[in-house]
Amino acid sequence: MAQALLQQGSGIELNGSKADRSHVRTFLREAGVLPALRTASVEDALFATECLGDAGLPIVEIASGIPGADRVISEVTKRFVQAIVGAGNVSSSADARACIEAGARFVSTAALIPEINELCAKHNVAVVSGAFTPTEIFAAWNAGADMVKVFPCDAAGGAPYIRSLTSALPEVPILAAGGVTQQTAFGLIAAGATAVAVGQALASQEAIRTRNRNQIQELARRFLAHVDNGRIEAAGRDR
Repeated sequence: MAQALLQQGSGIELNGSKADRSHVRTFLREAGVLPALRTASVEDALFATECLGDAGLPIVEIASGIPGADRVISEVTKRFVQAIVGAGNVSSSADARACIEAGARFVSTAALIPEINELCAKHNVAVVSGAFTPTEIFAAWNAGADMVKVFPCDAAGGAPYIRSLTSALPEVPILAAGGVTQQTAFGLIAAGATAVAVGQALASQEAIRTRNRNQIQELARRFLAHVDNGRIEAAGRDR
């Protein structure tokens, strides 16, 4: 899915008017994999983003809790204008504002923070609100989230929990996050998750540090394949 979008041209230009919320929301849902990077090094972030984009996954989330996250976001968006760069684990509207001003095209949180949702809506930026229980998920969706991040999904049993949630709330696009690996990605998507957020299992700090391009790209392709196969499984089950 992501590779096809990249080849066809998504119409997304992070520094242009086409980089609106609806385009980013569509790409987040189509890609199916959200790489979560945690690095304070601009060079490391640039390397990882390039590797992922070349493998057909031109989207990254930069953790906002690291020092200088807004600078990292700014540099990555300037270098890769066709990539979708967002800010992850944002916990305050001040941090969200700084990341948006740096060029973040989506903001994700670990829990529902209404003022962040309002800020993102004002600036036409996509927001992925964190939640855990069905009540929290429904509240996040009603608060205008473009996608709801169920975190930590592994603590609740993974795929069976996601299946229960998507059966009860089929209208809510869910991003499964927390402990996602190659072994669990397929099951989460097959259970109904719209996408999965992947950190160290995709672009580990060691692979980035040693500039192991082949490892990151191979893992990206594997995760994309798990998503495609999981969606086929889910579609077959629903027929």
